[in-house]
Amino acid sequence: MEIIWITFGTLFIFIGLIGSFLPVIPGLPFSYLGLIILQLTLAPFSATFMLVWLAIIILLMVLDNVLPTWGTKKLGGTPYGIWGSILGLLVGIFFPPIGFVLGPLIGAFVGEIIGGNNTDKALKSALGSFAGFMAATGMKVMAASVMAYYFFINALSAF
Repeated sequence: MEIIWITFGTLFIFIGLIGSFLPVIPGLPFSYLGLIILQLTLAPFSATFMLVWLAIIILLMVLDNVLPTWGTKKLGGTPYGIWGSILGLLVGIFFPPIGFVLGPLIGAFVGEIIGGNNTDKALKSALGSFAGFMAATGMKVMAASVMAYYFFINALSAF
């Protein structure tokens, strides 16, 4: 029965890793759910460990929404740039790995142009949106990777 639960936990860890790149999947909660399943199955973690990770996930989910907005506003952008960045990432998914990087940047630029900005201002705000988006995504990827590490180290020790 443990193998079935660990398999489900592994699935959630992988969904969490994928979701840390894709804005349409809440990756970190899925990764945390993988840790919870492992905790309920093998109990390898302390309560402090689980609570600290819960706090980290909440903080990163807040930052995920704040950083792109902050970066855009800092460099004079609009919500068009933020939405363009998100849509650019979704299109960029189909052109890995360069699409993950260029998609949000191009999307933010196009969004700013649609919003009525000239090309110089659109590029500046697109870079701000892109920088904030990439910072948030990088933090999510790191957190999901660390949770995956702890999951697999502890899951493999059960066998």
